[in-house]
Parts: sequence; C-alpha cells; structure tokens
Amino acid sequence: MHMSHEMLPRITDDTALFLDFDGTLVELASQPEAVQVPAQLVSTLSALSRRVGGALAMVSGRRLADLDHFLAPLKLPAAAEHGALCRDAAGLLTDAAQADMQHVLHAAQSLLKQHPGLRLEEKTRAISLHYRHAPELERLCLQKMREAVALSDGLDLMQGKCVIDIKPAGVSKGTAIAALMAQPPFAGRQPVFAGDDVTDEAGFEQVQRLGGHAIKVGAGTTLARHRCDGVASLIAWLQAAGALEASAATVTPGMSA
Repeated sequence: MHMSHEMLPRITDDTALFLDFDGTLVELASQPEAVQVPAQLVSTLSALSRRVGGALAMVSGRRLADLDHFLAPLKLPAAAEHGALCRDAAGLLTDAAQADMQHVLHAAQSLLKQHPGLRLEEKTRAISLHYRHAPELERLCLQKMREAVALSDGLDLMQGKCVIDIKPAGVSKGTAIAALMAQPPFAGRQPVFAGDDVTDEAGFEQVQRLGGHAIKVGAGTTLARHRCDGVASLIAWLQAAGALEASAATVTPGMSA
C-alpha cells in the first residue's frame, strides 16, 4: 500500500482538525512512555492551530497529562482516555462519571502476577492492559477482561493494537468530537480526523456524518474514506499545511503587516 499525502483532503482556514497520537503522530513503541516525538512536530501543530483559529484538538486514548508532556509547551484542546476526559479550547475540563473498576482492576492485576510480560496502565477514568510483549496472551487477556466487564456496571471494552482498553460506557472518540464540534472555535467548521486504530472508528463515523473527512493511517479495515500509509506520510501532510500558514504569516520587508 502506498498513498501519497498529496491525495489527502486539504486543510483550510475553515477546518476543524482532530488528531490521534500513537500510531498517527508518533510511531508505536514497546512501552507507552518510550515513544519518540518527531522533530518539528510541535512547531507544525502550533502553526496548524494558528491557521485553523485554534480548532485543532488531540483525540487519544492517552492520559491528558501524557499528551501535554509529549507536546510541551503546547496545551491543545483534547479528548483523552477515549473521550472520558475532555479539555475545551478555553481550558475547561469535563469528565465522565467515575465507574466502578474493582472487578477489571482485580482481573488485570491477577493476570500481571501470573504473566510479567503484561503491562497495566491506570488512568483517570479508564485502564489499559498492554500485551505487546506477550502477544500469545491475547485470547486469555480478552477472556478475563470481558468476564470482569460483564460483572461491572457502566463499562465498555475496546481492543486496540496489542492493548485492551476499559472505559466508561457511552463515551468514545466520536462523542468527544461531537461535543467539541458544538463549541467555539470548532463549531461551523468542516471536521477532519486522522487515526490509525479500531478505537478511532467511532471518530471516523462521527466526522463523516458531519460532512467531514476521516483518514485512516496504515492498513486495516476502516470506515474512513481516506488513507495514508503511515506516520511519516501523515506528518508530511500536516507539515505541508503548516508551511502554508508560515508562508502567509511572512511579511515582506518594507510592507506593513
């Protein structure tokens, strides 16, 4: 598969841009904290945010603190933990009701005691069980976590790339995008969302329902009508649009701004 970034939809002054993080802006890493942020990514996102009047948000399964750490000094609007925790353009935080994680935490911790290759990531409103270093345990992990979710109220299970996410029911990247699109500066713009995993499909469905564009990064079955072949291609697309902003901001010597 090879899809040029030049075939992706244009980012314009009227775009509302939503971006996943892992597998979209950064390559997947062996551990969540080990990702490498590409050079110039922060400056590119900063330029794009200015171009779209602040209507650029991160939409990720990550904790909000993780996104802020990797993208410092930027503090962009964000939907973290698959939409369970959101920060709007004014910096106001909203989060889903705290669900009872007792059964899923007990199941995950029991698995970790027996299988040290697993990794449990506890978040504000969600948890993630990573099995990247023990892919042979996928079926067992799914079975145990599904059993735990069945014993719990108000929880949903999602399976991503070598990870099982447990989050509050009723929230998703799609609901988070819809909420942001109802607020300034996103309201009235055409939404564009790029992501790489099955956990992004709800977001793809939402932006296309709103008349926008969804971009699948990498291989895999998807609802998205656009695709690029990887992180490097997606970043090239972003950089091309960011360069337009930088060019427009350049003032010719002797000319007034």
